[in-house]
Amino acid sequence: MTFDIDFVRAQFPAFETPALAGQAFFENAGGSYTCRQVVDRLTRFYTERKVQPYAPYEASRLAGAEMDEARRRLAAMLGVETDELSFGPSTTANTYVLAQAFAGMLGDGDAIVVTDQDHEANSGPWRRLADRGIEVREWQVNRETGSLETAALEALLDDRVRLVCFPHCSNVLGEINDVAAICRIAHAAGAVACVDGVSYVPHGLPDVGALGADIYLFSAYKTYGPHQGIMTIRRELGERLPNQAHHFNGDTLYKRFTPAGPDHAQVAACAGIADYVDALHHHHGGGEAPPRARAAAVSKLMRAQEIALLQPILDDLKDRNAVRLLGPADAARRAPTVALALEVAGEEMAARLAPHNVMAGGGDFYAQRPLAAVGVDPAHGVLRLSFVHYTSAAEVERAMSALDQLL
Repeated sequence: MTFDIDFVRAQFPAFETPALAGQAFFENAGGSYTCRQVVDRLTRFYTERKVQPYAPYEASRLAGAEMDEARRRLAAMLGVETDELSFGPSTTANTYVLAQAFAGMLGDGDAIVVTDQDHEANSGPWRRLADRGIEVREWQVNRETGSLETAALEALLDDRVRLVCFPHCSNVLGEINDVAAICRIAHAAGAVACVDGVSYVPHGLPDVGALGADIYLFSAYKTYGPHQGIMTIRRELGERLPNQAHHFNGDTLYKRFTPAGPDHAQVAACAGIADYVDALHHHHGGGEAPPRARAAAVSKLMRAQEIALLQPILDDLKDRNAVRLLGPADAARRAPTVALALEVAGEEMAARLAPHNVMAGGGDFYAQRPLAAVGVDPAHGVLRLSFVHYTSAAEVERAMSALDQLL
């Protein structure tokens, strides 16, 4: 079935809100609109289930059941076991907690690898392990292309490296990295692979199990959901790392890396992300299929729609003298997160687009390292136009027309 943009947009209350009428939203990489299924579940939890979960009375039983449903369904769609998925207040917080856990397991002489393509959330907490005596090695991007090349990684690996941290997709360069290949290289060297999927997952739920990632992190609020960080961690690794939660929660894998209690309502509402995926699968002709197969089919549908809208944008921008397009010019190799280095500062250009009813972002986007690596002054920043599958062709035309006028 042809991608039904009208059906998709009908799943998002923002498109029916008078306050947002006529606005073209192009800062989805900073946080997507929330789908109706998540909003409905969150509203129901706050109005009918806002009690301490897992007690024997009915409201509490239902609250706990909805939290468990979110974990079970999302884990199945991501290709991992239910208890290998946990929630936290944000991906930044989840990464920080993980770094503390690794600090308790690593010792003198151990090394880790980080990249300069990462958003700071999957770089800064790991780099701070240098203060604990851990050697931190930087896998640097190609200065011309911004790409992470596997030969450069292999040159950094030896029997001292215990952990390799890298992004599935850069939040400014847009390039989609070959996670499976990188994980194989890390594992061959005896290292654990930690993948930041924050900028990738809004464009399709990956098969984490098949990718081989030992740790995979992303943000629900960028994936049509509430403000939660979601993390998967392979059971053997999770049980080997020191418990970071209350001592009495140490025997439960999905609690070991959540020092504070979970946000019950937001965890439960995350099941709405699975509801949304299922709704798209059913509407677009999908029959009975396991959760992972449904997620894969919907992801393919999303990416096809995004690529169709993205390639003309890249073709238009890549040859302009007044614009430097960061990252690949091939839509199939990147997410629809388009960062442009301009003569005008990024924030200023975003401000100039606002009167044209184009909501875009400008600045460094916590990506100071990758910007500097490809020769862009982070203080000057970039204009970022980022969209997802619910963005319409008319909105793309409006954004590009406005940009044409301003350039």
